[in-house]
Amino acid sequence: MTVGTHARRVRVHVTGAASTAVRPVLESPRCPARVLAAFSAGIYLEVRTELEPSVIAVISGAGIRLPNSLLLATELPHVTVGDEAYVGDGTVEVGRLSLRARRWWDPAPPLGEVDPRALASLSRAFQAERGAPGLAGHDAVELLAASCASGWLLGAVTAAERLVGLGPGLTPSGDDVLAGLLVTLRHLGAATGVERAVRLGGWLAAAVTFDARTRTTPLSATLLHCAARGEACPEVIAVLRGLAGRQPLESALRRLHGLGHTSGADLAQGVAIGLEAVLALGEHR
Repeated sequence: MTVGTHARRVRVHVTGAASTAVRPVLESPRCPARVLAAFSAGIYLEVRTELEPSVIAVISGAGIRLPNSLLLATELPHVTVGDEAYVGDGTVEVGRLSLRARRWWDPAPPLGEVDPRALASLSRAFQAERGAPGLAGHDAVELLAASCASGWLLGAVTAAERLVGLGPGLTPSGDDVLAGLLVTLRHLGAATGVERAVRLGGWLAAAVTFDARTRTTPLSATLLHCAARGEACPEVIAVLRGLAGRQPLESALRRLHGLGHTSGADLAQGVAIGLEAVLALGEHR
């Protein structure tokens, strides 16, 4: 860490590790941003750009490593919602902090090949671990699940459009379900060679991201764009790796269900819908 002086204040220069998802925004020309939300372990910055992700999470300590995150080992500066910041030319500036990414991590690591028969056997263990999703029993979720499993595109898109922005909070439950579904269709569909699932995920991704910025919160819109590219938090990726037989599934599921009030359970519900769709569509190739 180095400390530079300014005529009016001391600026702290630090380095960190950034998701490759935010690289296009970080390496674009410097532009204004604002503090969208501030917590002890993280700051969400809304960048005034047409690029995605338009929201970048700067986190430390126990902060949730969202796919649009920059990780730093030092303490976060004291900022309040609405404070000005700047992003671009390789740096993030907020408060006294000037952050530059020196290392990168991949929020969408490929799973490799997966045997659909092994996936089917693991799906039973997945279904046994239940949380309490915020939209349990909602007719749009049920329509989404049935439509994805049957490959009915119109029904899936209709249900998905009803779910965008549905629910309270920075990441509404409907968006979390959709994010889990999009990531699962992309990764498990590719890993098992079920191209119908991959194509379904592509159509759904286009539908839910088309006007996400006007229909849900800025953070949630960004996370939907990330999910459309297969990018997710490590807890979701760990569950997919568990389903692929790459690591223990039950412990990964417990960690996922522990996220937020219902976010983990909502994401898991989306993963479950995607898993059943991959298995069902794979049987009818």
